[in-house]
Amino acid sequence: QLQASGGGLVQAGGSLRLSCTASGHTFGNLNMAWFRQGPGKEREFVAAIGYNGISTRYTDSLKGRFTISRHNAKNTLYLQMNSLTSEDTAVYFCASRLPRLVGPLRAGTTDYNIWGQGTQVTVSS
Repeated sequence: QLQASGGGLVQAGGSLRLSCTASGHTFGNLNMAWFRQGPGKEREFVAAIGYNGISTRYTDSLKGRFTISRHNAKNTLYLQMNSLTSEDTAVYFCASRLPRLVGPLRAGTTDYNIWGQGTQVTVSS
């Protein structure tokens, strides 16, 4: 089970850090990802991180503003979001998959089969 938190209302240019805690799984064995779904939009990939925190992958448009990280001892995934704009307004979901896929980190929604409930991020301009 995944539980996302940390969303809220923030002014444009501000920052937020999202968290996702995992229970019922061996967190340290899971590749993890963040997705988001804006109003009237499809769910889209944001970032992923390997089970040991060494490899990461970002969608190109967010690279440099968003940073994914994890703390395996705390069973927690993070997404640091900086320089937020109204385009970042969305529900943010954390996701994972069992069994873990071998190879490069994946960016498709169908590559993940464990989803958190989402946390709303609203950026006011």
